[in-house]
Amino acid sequence: MPKHFLTLGDLTPAEVESLVNEALRLKKSPSDEKPLEGKSVAILFAKSSTRTRLAFEVGIYQLGGFPIFLDHATLQVGRGETLADTARVMSRYVDGLVVRTYEQSVLTELAEAASIPVINALTNSYHPTQAVADFATLLEKKGSLKGLKLAYVGDGNNVAHSLLLGGAMLGVDVHLAAPEGFEPDGAVVEKAKSFSAESGGSITITESPEEAVRSADAVYTDVWVSMGQEEETEKRRKAFGGFIVDEAKLKLAKQDCLVMHCLPAHRGEEISAGALDGKQSVVWDQAEYKLHAQKAVLKMVMGE
Repeated sequence: MPKHFLTLGDLTPAEVESLVNEALRLKKSPSDEKPLEGKSVAILFAKSSTRTRLAFEVGIYQLGGFPIFLDHATLQVGRGETLADTARVMSRYVDGLVVRTYEQSVLTELAEAASIPVINALTNSYHPTQAVADFATLLEKKGSLKGLKLAYVGDGNNVAHSLLLGGAMLGVDVHLAAPEGFEPDGAVVEKAKSFSAESGGSITITESPEEAVRSADAVYTDVWVSMGQEEETEKRRKAFGGFIVDEAKLKLAKQDCLVMHCLPAHRGEEISAGALDGKQSVVWDQAEYKLHAQKAVLKMVMGE
């Protein structure tokens, strides 16, 4: 069976820690190692992407592999070919498959039929490579992860789910503030709490952004309207009205707190321009770390 990377919850805490440390090492000590030499990797995206696509294409190339970008709309699966058949055919041509899609079930179906590793480059439910990049950024800036307070303010979405799981495994105290009706999935929260019980971290869900950011080491936010939710734009803007990460909220956090955002950002909506572009912001470091995080994931599932 190939080793897939579908969600952090499928890994052990030791594996997640290893990925974060490897991402940090790859940034600090670049090498000429080519674990993917002679291997081809298909990149199948049904959603738009800037950072994730670039990081995977460049990362595969830097590891010695050959990236092949595929637009979901131009494949036969768009004309009725089943996901399972698509996965079986791709398994005969390439050595790995990176997928960015809507439903997690699509990713699961591809992985079940494929005889090659399948990597999650984002679904509606999870964004695990982003979380690896985020915790690598935190590790570099803070020196340690255990006991850090990470405040997430906004929608309980795919990014939030992966931060909850990853933070719980790594001993981070994750405080998530979301308005009523936009909380993270309860099953994900319970799974994260079970990991926290082992790591010494904690999970706190609240409707108060002020409570979440108070004394935080890092304050994180994401867009209020994710891809595929455009019809809910006005409803979400109204619900999230008091959840902007701005200078006033940052005053409640620690003086040396970091400001984090997975990008793209909407200045003046989920985050103020001053917070995003200020001295505390590490959003560009997070974006850079996506390259190193995704190389770490590729090495883990394909480099052995």
